[in-house]
Amino acid sequence: MALAVVLLAGCGGEDFKNEARAPIRLELSGVIQDDEVTVSPAKLGAGPVAITISNQTQSPHSITLEGASTVDRAGPVAPGDTTTIQKTLEPGSYEVKAGSTKAVTKEIRPAVLQIGKSRKNSNNDVLLP
Repeated sequence: MALAVVLLAGCGGEDFKNEARAPIRLELSGVIQDDEVTVSPAKLGAGPVAITISNQTQSPHSITLEGASTVDRAGPVAPGDTTTIQKTLEPGSYEVKAGSTKAVTKEIRPAVLQIGKSRKNSNNDVLLP
């Protein structure tokens, strides 16, 4: 009986704060074309994102995600290849740009992402890591 009391006293003696988990990472897809970069969806709530971009041009391009809270670069991405940028985005406007090491006759128009207020946490979502 004394052993049971000692074992129970050692269990759960410390409380912990149950912190909210981050929102689920959203998967965005993008394409580099000769005249523009497109990313879908272009409007979403703040939180973690993974932007996978495919280069559908004949030249390698570097990718830049630029906004108020970040400047991230990836690449160069070979023609027909993909790359992914993972980032937690704050509310604001961001541009996804495609650059090239050689001069081009026409600049590739960037995609614009509009990030709104934070998405809800993922505390009640099951089967998450």
